[in-house]
Amino acid sequence: MARYIFITGGVVSSLGKGLMAASLAALLQARGYRVRIRKFDPYLNVDPGTMSPYQHGEVYVTDDGAETDLDLGHYERFTGVASRQSDNITSGRIYKTIIERERRGDYLGATVQVIPHVTDAIKAFARAETDDLDFVLCEIGGTVGDIESLPFIESIRQLKNEVGRGNAISVHVTLVPYIAAAGELKTKPTQHSVRELAALGVQPDVLVCRCEKPLPVSERAKIALFCNVPESAVIPALDAASIYAVPLQYHAEGLDSEVLRAFGITPSSPPDLSRWQEIVDRLQHPEGEVTVGVVGKYVGLQDAYKSLNEALVHGGIANRVKVNVRWIDAELFEHDDEEIVSQLEPLDAILVPGAFGERGAEGKIKSVRFAREREIPYFGICFGMQMACIEGARDLAGIAEASSTEFGPTEQPVVGLITEWMGRDGLEQREAQGDLGGTMRLGAYDATLAGNSVVASIYGDTQISERHRHRYEVNTGYREALEKGGLVFSGMSPDGTLPEIVERPDHPWFVGVQFHPELKSKPFDPHPLFASFIEAALKQSRLV
Repeated sequence: MARYIFITGGVVSSLGKGLMAASLAALLQARGYRVRIRKFDPYLNVDPGTMSPYQHGEVYVTDDGAETDLDLGHYERFTGVASRQSDNITSGRIYKTIIERERRGDYLGATVQVIPHVTDAIKAFARAETDDLDFVLCEIGGTVGDIESLPFIESIRQLKNEVGRGNAISVHVTLVPYIAAAGELKTKPTQHSVRELAALGVQPDVLVCRCEKPLPVSERAKIALFCNVPESAVIPALDAASIYAVPLQYHAEGLDSEVLRAFGITPSSPPDLSRWQEIVDRLQHPEGEVTVGVVGKYVGLQDAYKSLNEALVHGGIANRVKVNVRWIDAELFEHDDEEIVSQLEPLDAILVPGAFGERGAEGKIKSVRFAREREIPYFGICFGMQMACIEGARDLAGIAEASSTEFGPTEQPVVGLITEWMGRDGLEQREAQGDLGGTMRLGAYDATLAGNSVVASIYGDTQISERHRHRYEVNTGYREALEKGGLVFSGMSPDGTLPEIVERPDHPWFVGVQFHPELKSKPFDPHPLFASFIEAALKQSRLV
């Protein structure tokens, strides 16, 4: 039977709770244990795909098509274990399931209540698909004391009793703020947070204390005394130079050993952390640096591009170079061409990421043109591929009115809503006027690459599988015109109906992909497209 590690957050709990869960899982993995991390989110959205990037950061997509919290990206990047639909649940999904059961009559007329019906549904989620695991880490979103998270806290209290106290522990992440005026760390927020959690029936076994200054022995002893945990179970969590140094930092503070000790397990041997040491060494000792401009529309909140930013770092790790990311608002280029030169000319590479809607589209198209004409490495992802096709149609194929139906009616729909295609399970359909959340192509889909293409040489294969999240597709009716202009359709869906990759073989590096390769990149296994893109940026930096 799997053992459970419940992770809760106290005051300002967003300071690294998901990262701590990912790091702890990586440390347990390094000791040979099989782990999986799950996220309980208290918001009422049925899935995070309905939330604006400015509200909650990026939407992370799994192979099976789930739109999830961005923390699942951390989980995958740190463990290499592919997340699933069953690894992220929201209050909205729980309540929706219960209401559907009540409408069907599953409760036989019983009064539906938070206890036991909501808590039973949460516990069933936590216990699903765990037979082949040693540890299940369950991260509870939100902050202890919030009304939204109370059903989840009650559920883990019940589950801890049901599986037996030797099979479940609680790790509480809290803040120990530094008051500069007084020159001291304050432990009161941690004490009150633990008291609040204990009042709900959950006594923490390990405390992870986020702090910006080293935690003195005296303060650790004070926290241990007032929070009813051993001194060794008070784990400082200081800021790290890189998120990929965090597992090493936690191990040095004894987090993994203390967690195992709480289960009554005596560690037999130290974990193998060699791959994390290699990653940190490459980050700390680069042999060069490049500057990549990301021309996007959500640049006001970098969490909107969390996986993209990390994938660029991974490309730097692969090439042992530092990647400086310059975030550029696409709307800057819509009315001022001088901005294009001043912003883009100093760059070693240009990337246009995914997006929805017309805002900023013309600025992105101008960025594509600049990269193509100046022979600067260009990487278009999802929307960025579509803008590359529109730019190619307008400037090289003579289709001046080329556009996307996403922007409104057009006589030249180079990009449009495809309502029917062959998917994983046969013919799939979507309605143009259907719910927005139900009209996207989501999850992993196969693609076939042309054998003599640039991307086939990058992947080292002609059969790939990548994750998608989009409504609109490039119209294959324009393929001949675009290829005459030099934009080659080098990757297609297996049935040949949906373009997956375009490239310009006569350009130093120009690739557009309909999928999101950043979702599958990991620090110890950088995605080949990002590794190749940063390699091209490095060559460009040496030409300038």
